Amino acid sequence: MGENGRHRWFSFHHHRSASATSMPQNNPGETPAEFLCPITGFLMSDPVVVASGQTFERISVQVCRNLGFAPKLHDGSQPDLSTVIPNLAMKSTILSWCNRKKVEHPRPPDYAYVEGVVRARMDKEPGTGNRVARSEILPPVAENSPSDYDSVMGAIRARSRNSISSSTSLPLHHHRPVTYSSSSEVFAGAENPNPIQSSFSTSDYSSFPPMSEEEEEIYNKMRSSNTVDHEQGLILLRKTTRSSESSRISLCTERLLSLLRSLIVSRYNIVQTNAAASLVNLSLEKPNKLKIVRSGFVPLLIDVLKSGSTEAQEHVIGALFSLAVEEENKMVIGVLGAVEPLLHALRSSESERARQDAALALYHLSLIPNNRTRLVRAGAVPMMLSMVRSGESASRILLLLCNLAACSEGKGAMLDGNGVAILVGKLREGGADSEAARENCVGALLTLSVGNMRFRGLASEAGAEEILTEIVESEGGSERLKEKARKILQAMRGGEREFGEGAEAREWNRMLEASGLSRSQFQGGQKEGFAYSSQF
Repeated sequence: MGENGRHRWFSFHHHRSASATSMPQNNPGETPAEFLCPITGFLMSDPVVVASGQTFERISVQVCRNLGFAPKLHDGSQPDLSTVIPNLAMKSTILSWCNRKKVEHPRPPDYAYVEGVVRARMDKEPGTGNRVARSEILPPVAENSPSDYDSVMGAIRARSRNSISSSTSLPLHHHRPVTYSSSSEVFAGAENPNPIQSSFSTSDYSSFPPMSEEEEEIYNKMRSSNTVDHEQGLILLRKTTRSSESSRISLCTERLLSLLRSLIVSRYNIVQTNAAASLVNLSLEKPNKLKIVRSGFVPLLIDVLKSGSTEAQEHVIGALFSLAVEEENKMVIGVLGAVEPLLHALRSSESERARQDAALALYHLSLIPNNRTRLVRAGAVPMMLSMVRSGESASRILLLLCNLAACSEGKGAMLDGNGVAILVGKLREGGADSEAARENCVGALLTLSVGNMRFRGLASEAGAEEILTEIVESEGGSERLKEKARKILQAMRGGEREFGEGAEAREWNRMLEASGLSRSQFQGGQKEGFAYSSQF
């Protein structure tokens, strides 16, 4: 948030309560704007991400929801406060900044003070335009209340039925994220004190329904102070959820998820690996995807992806891919910082399966505009163009480039990065040897050509007309491929007026259906979009 936005929020903070004076006062000229709560203007002590992607102090969101009010931000947008997820990455960054600057760690603001700030804002914005009906505010997910979660899921399902997304969700292949059963021997270590045992024992699950025998056996092993028991419990969870849909749903409970959160960051590689693999299996079922993300796993998965064992990283990438399939998870996963480590895995992982799942995760994340911008700003375009040039995962990378070219920043980066010449060169050299790769390559060129006068000169300079004419006149190749080539030739010859918005949208849908894949695959996590690629 810029200076204007900050002053706008500070403008109604003049009448501070006595309780507010004890709070740490921050110099707006020195404190990074993204560390300040847009509502209180204070350094955030417990930052949370809301459904629309912004980050606020948790108490600020709680007050707004209790008052049924959604404040208008400096840019004119109105945040969606229906759900909150802890932004652990932001909290860690703020605390690191405080330590570096020798600033006192922020403390939660007083509830009464925040309520006064919000009420003052409500008075400054008369009318009902910013009031939020209680029926539109989803209840928060309480850690110890499955009934709360059920009500959230019911509200989300009802809302989803009323607003079906028009974007096409297309898989890059027919495979579902791999399910994992144990392939390792039980860790034969001595008994070790469990450093996280205290976090298990402090959880109150008395309000939960009784555990099944299956869950109780796994739970008792996972909550033990013995590392051997941890692994045995995780191996049992991993095997049980490997092929049983009903077990994946019944065992995705807050009790087990709470233990998994601690074990997935275990210092023992074998425990961490089995925990990550178990989470992949649980994430395969659509009802579990949102629940897992809301349980706070994404920051932990990112930590493992950055510094975990190689095998655990492989499983974590599969989990992020599976979770990114769910429409409501895409924004949160991007906001919490998964884009950069996934890009690194796509480029640098030694595992073909890890690179494949990283491409799939990034593909699904790039289906929403905000994540396309994040990818472009993270340097995805030059990296992917380099990979296309070298022939690495060309078909998947080309489809990702199609998504990035659909936003203005991505299109500009591709044009600036010699993308047209690289794509034309790939066609000329026969590097796009499969039909899908050729269609995706031509599709990326088509996306760049739509409504862009600069493309014409770059394509002519690269000799695109000759190669595209060959595609159109060849006896082989699909009609879909030839039609795309004709569209590009029309744009190069000044026929871009023939591309209306409807035609562009139709062409975009046809382009996403390259390789003959179904438009409905992976959309909303439908199981027909998945298949077990291997077993472990």
